[in-house]
Amino acid sequence: MERFFKEKMSRREFFLRGIQLLAGLGIIGYFFSVFLKKSGGKMGIKAPLREAMFYEKLKGKDVQCQICFRKCIIKDGQRGFCRNRENRGGKLYNIVYAKVSALQIDPIEKEPTFHMLPGSDILCFGTAGCNFRCKFCHNWHLSQRSLEQMSSIYEIKPEAAVDYALKKNILALSFTFNDPIAFYEFVYDTAKIAKQKGLKILWHSNCSMEPESLRALLKYTDAVALDLKGFTQKFYQDISEAKLEPVLRAAKIIKEEGVWLEIVNLVVPTLNDNPADMRRMCSWIKDNLGENTPIHFSRFFPNYRLTSLPPTPIPTLERAYQIAKESGLRFVSIGNAPGHKYNSTFCPRCGERIIHRVHFQVLGNNIVDGKCKFCKEPIPGIWT
Repeated sequence: MERFFKEKMSRREFFLRGIQLLAGLGIIGYFFSVFLKKSGGKMGIKAPLREAMFYEKLKGKDVQCQICFRKCIIKDGQRGFCRNRENRGGKLYNIVYAKVSALQIDPIEKEPTFHMLPGSDILCFGTAGCNFRCKFCHNWHLSQRSLEQMSSIYEIKPEAAVDYALKKNILALSFTFNDPIAFYEFVYDTAKIAKQKGLKILWHSNCSMEPESLRALLKYTDAVALDLKGFTQKFYQDISEAKLEPVLRAAKIIKEEGVWLEIVNLVVPTLNDNPADMRRMCSWIKDNLGENTPIHFSRFFPNYRLTSLPPTPIPTLERAYQIAKESGLRFVSIGNAPGHKYNSTFCPRCGERIIHRVHFQVLGNNIVDGKCKFCKEPIPGIWT
């Protein structure tokens, strides 16, 4: 049965939810475009090209991209699978560098990232293209299009992006919406500058990068929200035209590098909600990433090419929650179900609610100095 809190909103809550709605409508992005015009950024597509990182030159003018598991071989004048890396005369360029199609300020809980600076705002970036073809993608208007198909493009250099965050006292930058793999060079350059200025960096990704490119970016990364689409190769192939193994490899590398990791699993009815597969997934996470790795089970809503499916039933999400807890995972949440009890975070020792959330809004934070306020149990994460 679906559960929602039956409570009146305060004026402050009403205001905050209104701001979130405006962000969703892109109105905050409009005000950001005003800033761009004042700070050297502008609307347009005339930003200089950036030679791609991690590629090899082959015979003739062919090149092979080494960013993600696909390792696209790209002929002169053509682009790779992500639509963004173009071979021009034997050199590979990222054509969306400094050209973003989504700019807005969001609550960090929207990533979702629950164990990092709860209740804070993040400056979010997205552009065109992706190295996956997920049939359920709710950002398909970005991820499944090329640069030329974008209705608006914000031209902004990494330095301007960092300056804006500093002026607005925003603590972290996030690369999200479409996959940051598709605009890797912009993410890398911006993250490097941001870290020098004391800002934190997170990104939401399918994480199918090759080890070398992944480790290079992790040097300037504080946290990763990893989309684990499912736990079978069949699901990855049929629904995302991708592979599972590179994602699992990347998850291990992220933990090895000491970067904070949270797992996001969108539960799609009839496609990846098999209890046995979920149990295998949760056991793998505990055994390979550790019991303190948070996992978010997010509710699916019909979108893109999967509009014939219903929204995920709440009992299905609650069953996934129970499986994760039984598998030994200590921090499990349910997302995209505003008002659900398990949208909040609970202390694994005493059971008290230590972060009270309603959807993306934090109503209470009982973590003090990285510990549960009630029983002093250490709560892993990034709290300052």
